[in-house]
Amino acid sequence: MSEQTTCPSCKAASSKEDLVRNLMTCPSCGYHFRMEPADRVAYLADPGSFQEFCKHMKSLNPIDMDGYEEKLTEATRKSSMEEAVITGTCSIEGMPVVLAVMSFSFMGGSMGSVVGEKITRAMMKGVETRTPVIVYATSGGARMQEGIFSLMQMAKTASAAAELDRAGVPLFLVLCDPTTGGVTASFAMLGDITIAEPGALIGFAGPRVVEGTIKQTLPEGFQRAEFQQDKGFVDIIVARKEQRALFVKLLKAHRTADSASASAGAKGGTK
Repeated sequence: MSEQTTCPSCKAASSKEDLVRNLMTCPSCGYHFRMEPADRVAYLADPGSFQEFCKHMKSLNPIDMDGYEEKLTEATRKSSMEEAVITGTCSIEGMPVVLAVMSFSFMGGSMGSVVGEKITRAMMKGVETRTPVIVYATSGGARMQEGIFSLMQMAKTASAAAELDRAGVPLFLVLCDPTTGGVTASFAMLGDITIAEPGALIGFAGPRVVEGTIKQTLPEGFQRAEFQQDKGFVDIIVARKEQRALFVKLLKAHRTADSASASAGAKGGTK
């Protein structure tokens, strides 16, 4: 008998196989379980098109934090990943994309020096090749085991996002459950279009911290994707099974606009 997983939302039991076939969403109520980067890439990218880069970059221990190397080793063992993000190029229905996908399974998706560097390089590759960038964000925030080196990644990734903006290359952000801390406070809120998965927790400090700080009861659904969309922090909430189709539309729209701009520039240059 296959292993059963109970949905935390509707309490329905589903087999692992059914969840995988349904893109890790509950077949009964649509609740979105956390999804690993390899599965997202398999769903989004054209078959055989994903080419990973910066694959073997590994974190060091810049402030000599006791036990940090052991934590990294254990995180690699549990997640089968070298770090909390994978980056690469691929195509979606033949249209080129630079893709960065974070994993909460690797130390809570925390952003240390390597995560920040890989995301920055992904964005700069988008600038250099004029290729749209898609980032799937999920994180507990900056990786405190690296001290100031982790906090520096906030400025670095935000600067890379600004370079994309100056170059006129689109940055599409997908906020997954959870997206919090320094990741939210930097590049995760700088996309041209900010997409969220249903029910994703999105914020800086967690609800319990906020409630304890302001000494008030928070409204129901505080910091969930639907709440953040209502407050203007999220542009659109898209179920997982609909995300590929959305990116096809966005990429086609960008390609059309880019071609029109290039054509107008060429005509202007002949006058």
